[in-house]
Amino acid sequence: MAQMYSFNRRNSQAVKVAGLQIGGGAPIVVQSMNNRPALDVAGNIEQIQRLAEAGCQMTRLAVPNAKAAGAFKEIKAKSVLPLVADIHFQASLAILALQAGCDKLRLNPGNIRDKEELKRAVILAEKLKVPIRVGVNSGSLSPQILQRFGAPNAEALVAQALEAVREVEEAGHSQIVISIKSSDPRILIEANRELSRRTFWPLHLGLTEAGTERGGLLRSAAGIGTLLAEGIGDTIRISLQAEPEREIKACYELLRALGLSNRGAELIVCPGCGRTEVDLRKLALRLEDYLATVKEPLTVALMGCVVNGPGEAREADVGLAGGKGNFALFRAGKIIAKLNETEAYARLIQEIENLREDFSELK
Repeated sequence: MAQMYSFNRRNSQAVKVAGLQIGGGAPIVVQSMNNRPALDVAGNIEQIQRLAEAGCQMTRLAVPNAKAAGAFKEIKAKSVLPLVADIHFQASLAILALQAGCDKLRLNPGNIRDKEELKRAVILAEKLKVPIRVGVNSGSLSPQILQRFGAPNAEALVAQALEAVREVEEAGHSQIVISIKSSDPRILIEANRELSRRTFWPLHLGLTEAGTERGGLLRSAAGIGTLLAEGIGDTIRISLQAEPEREIKACYELLRALGLSNRGAELIVCPGCGRTEVDLRKLALRLEDYLATVKEPLTVALMGCVVNGPGEAREADVGLAGGKGNFALFRAGKIIAKLNETEAYARLIQEIENLREDFSELK
């Protein structure tokens, strides 16, 4: 099982969201955003349930109008996760979302023109002890900031974020999370490095418009992964053009790769070479689908060579190493059975289930 690391994480203020702690040394919080229409109450409730089953700890819902705020209230009443209300342009919608019971607000003060109404929303959030995520995106910088810096670069994003935070702080709010997002991983890294030096509030990490599942995963791993490895970041979302549950899977894979989480199963698969004489790819895809349902912190290996496979996957809890039409089943680097190709998968699953039972007995 993988060891967990802290990477000398940046000290940040603890912020509580419905009993869930962000920052202050707490484990990285994994979140997503619903993609069902705002008025689809049943669809959103069902999606929240699936997100929770995937390991999501918090999700965000768009509140584009007053009707959506009404739907938010219905969804909140049946939600198994803390809900964040995503508000733009109108602070009156933030007030409605607070009245509907949201657990957290996502605001960009820079695109809210009515500052008095914004102040009323912030005061109400403080009264209700609802944290505010101050979000700034490269596509929503104010004309003044763009004129000052000339482009949506890291310096412009940090300046906009600190200005927005001041607005919220001056209105008397004491529970803030800051989010700077760009579609460029390099800008994301530079901006959050600077922001981490200039504020004590916890930071939410994520790329905006990250892309398709494959491209978005790579871009997010480059940007978010770099910052996490430097100890920066308290909560993350990997934004993908895919079902939100896929975002959660990607988050945990990234956290596991960095030793920041041991939730769920990790699959190690060799790329194959001239020695591979079994259909490794087909087996790997089948095994990956199964392991998506496993929550216990297991490491499973699938190797294409009997000669080196067990040794190369020595740290795995269990795995298979393929030969010509057969497999060696191994645990902790030691071969425990030799199997033909037709029985290997079922026997591996049985061994994994045995390990899962061992975890259940330890609880």
